[in-house]
Amino acid sequence: MTLYTPDAPQWRRTTAWLAAVLTVLIAAVVVAVTPTRANAIALPVPLGTADSFAVLAGQSVTNTGPSVITGDVGVHPGTAISGFPPGLVNGTFHSADAVAAQAKSDLVAAYNNAAGQASDGALPPDAGGLTLVPGVYTASTTLGLTGTLTLDAQGNPDAIWVFQVGSALTTASASDVSLINGASPCNVFWQIGSSATLGTDTDFVGTIMAMTSITATTDADIVGRALARNGSVTLDTNTITRPACDGGTTGGTTGGTNGGTTTGGTTGGTNGGTTTGGVVGGVTTGGTTTGGATTGGVVGGVTTGGTTGGGGQKPPGKPGKPGKPGKPGNGHDGKPGKPAKPGNGHDDKPGKPAHSGEPGGYGSK
Repeated sequence: MTLYTPDAPQWRRTTAWLAAVLTVLIAAVVVAVTPTRANAIALPVPLGTADSFAVLAGQSVTNTGPSVITGDVGVHPGTAISGFPPGLVNGTFHSADAVAAQAKSDLVAAYNNAAGQASDGALPPDAGGLTLVPGVYTASTTLGLTGTLTLDAQGNPDAIWVFQVGSALTTASASDVSLINGASPCNVFWQIGSSATLGTDTDFVGTIMAMTSITATTDADIVGRALARNGSVTLDTNTITRPACDGGTTGGTTGGTNGGTTTGGTTGGTNGGTTTGGVVGGVTTGGTTTGGATTGGVVGGVTTGGTTGGGGQKPPGKPGKPGKPGKPGNGHDGKPGKPAKPGNGHDDKPGKPAHSGEPGGYGSK
């Protein structure tokens, strides 16, 4: 008798086919249930009560020259604040008081928040010439800035940048941080592992949170904040303007006292706000406004008008200085005594020639 034996090769082919189909189905199920890892998204850094400060230090605040600070100035646990006057503060001084103590505590929390955000990518040793979309960017050690760093919001006014720098941040002379396509200085944060030094005539943007100290050399300006946890903030003929942000506590700053001399206070918010002049030694000085009305002041019987523009709010101009060659810029307000430079929409500061801007400057929303 002959037994029927199935064709072995055919059986093996069928088995292999079934195995292949099963493998494909399993792979499809795995892909369907496995989440795709997205890039890190920069989150707002909560400043708490440190939000009202333009300058805050752990040890001391020292100023040389006619700096103009818009926002509060504080120190804790140190007590020394010097150089005002000749510097002017459109805000309130807090020397080792309860307000400064709470702001310092909130600064530590904000620093840790920025340091703990997941990174999108590494930065080169020098960020000059880069154009960066929103995100979290990390420099494992030092970071330099030579030339212009451009931050592109791509039309999103809520776009956020967090920069994590392992040790020191140093900018070269005449360097710039430029904001385009709706980027806001309210949403730029710099977490610095040691200290930050801004070179001469740097136009910087964002809240600097340094572990140790911050030094702004002659004519270096900040649209943002200089917050140093443990060391000092050292200034020399600078303009530091705390940005006015929607939904924050930046809607208004009341005038402080400089050794018996009252400096101008500011009122209003981000857009359409009005800044009125303060009183310095009994003499009224003019104010500036952001897209709103401006009330001129009187200095020695001479009326000084304000300025109106489409960018971020700027304080009264610094006294004129001998002119020096201009440099291509990103639209920061002019400084006294030097030629105008091309800009990106900042309001011009009184005391130097204004320059035209282009859409997407600071303060645009």
